[in-house]
Amino acid sequence: MKKKVVLAYSGGLDTSVILKWLQLEYDYEVIAACIDVGQKEDYDAVWKKALNSGASKVYIVDVKEAFVKDYLFGGIKSGALYEDSYLLGTAYARPLIAKMLVDIAIKEGAVAIAHGATGKGNDQVRFETGIKALAPELKVIAPWRVWDLKSREDCIDYAEKHAIPLTVTKKDIYSRDENLWHISHEGGNLEDPWNAHDTSIYKWCVSPDSAPDKAETVTITFEKGIPTMVNQKDISPVELIETLNTIGGKHGVGILDLVENRLVGMKSRGVYETPGGTILYEAHKALEKLVLDRQTMAFKKLVGQKYSEMVYDGQWFSPLKTAIDAFIDVTQQNVTGEVQIKLYKGSCTAIASTSPYSLYNEEYVTFGEDAVYNQKDAEGFINLFTLPTKIKAMMELGIEASNPSVVSLFEGEQIKAAVYGLEDIAV
Repeated sequence: MKKKVVLAYSGGLDTSVILKWLQLEYDYEVIAACIDVGQKEDYDAVWKKALNSGASKVYIVDVKEAFVKDYLFGGIKSGALYEDSYLLGTAYARPLIAKMLVDIAIKEGAVAIAHGATGKGNDQVRFETGIKALAPELKVIAPWRVWDLKSREDCIDYAEKHAIPLTVTKKDIYSRDENLWHISHEGGNLEDPWNAHDTSIYKWCVSPDSAPDKAETVTITFEKGIPTMVNQKDISPVELIETLNTIGGKHGVGILDLVENRLVGMKSRGVYETPGGTILYEAHKALEKLVLDRQTMAFKKLVGQKYSEMVYDGQWFSPLKTAIDAFIDVTQQNVTGEVQIKLYKGSCTAIASTSPYSLYNEEYVTFGEDAVYNQKDAEGFINLFTLPTKIKAMMELGIEASNPSVVSLFEGEQIKAAVYGLEDIAV
């Protein structure tokens, strides 16, 4: 009986070639597993293609709801942006895919899991870190690290040689990753950062220049940091993301051209479209500014940076990630309310927010007359706040705190020296 391998299968160029290669090189029984995290595919066609290519069985698993509730919502609550820009679309999906591959491998009694990530990218680490955390006994096969094919052009030639149907051509050579959260574009002329990307590559968004001339305002409702409604409409988590992708894409929102630092040590360049995610992050950030205190916001920003690095590096199932999640959940207890976001030609701006837990108090901050704030209290606060600075200055000037005859340079009559005798003053 042949040993079984579970292949992370998309029906695209790389995994179609890998399916045949596993049969020819390893003589494995190949079980194709297509994990649906929101990529727009004809799954009947994917299923038939896998079987026609020699797969003994095909799993098509819809995990979109789990993807949103257990992965994307955690990211929104964290506020994580990798290198202050990237909304981690690919990185959020990989641990869930790894988990499903492990579940299928255990169910089928497979000895190995294979994936199509290259030896130059982050995904190989993300997949294999997840697999090792959940099922360390399974072997991992990464063909791009061991076979003789060196490029996507080589894969096209291999596919043609073995009569594998293709949808990609040598002219349309972009490598794309799509899920419910984003679609990315890499390769081709994007590999030279001096080449401005062509807006024709967009799949979800219009070019901001071509977006409507009229702005649109969308209202997002949150409960404990989790988005629950769009424009006061209560919809499912998956539908919420899809709705915002459509609205944001129409206005050219969420396009990012990024040169990033890969985990494996090199820089790469990609173009990302994340319209719904961009809206949600902006709305969540605005609501946190309304309800979180200064110290919590500052520390959470540091935690969010670490969170982004851990997700990017594939450490979803690590103890530290679990601990960070617990901290973030505590910070989100009062992140409930509504935010209005204005969308216009690629821009995404929070313009209004409200919450029953708002720490904003108009009585205190008004420039008009108030009965709750004694402005004289600020004098004592400033005296204490500036005491270390004052003591240091006194030390440097040789001034004794107990000497009442010493006055500031700009106090009393000496102010005239500063005004009329500048030549005598060392400024």
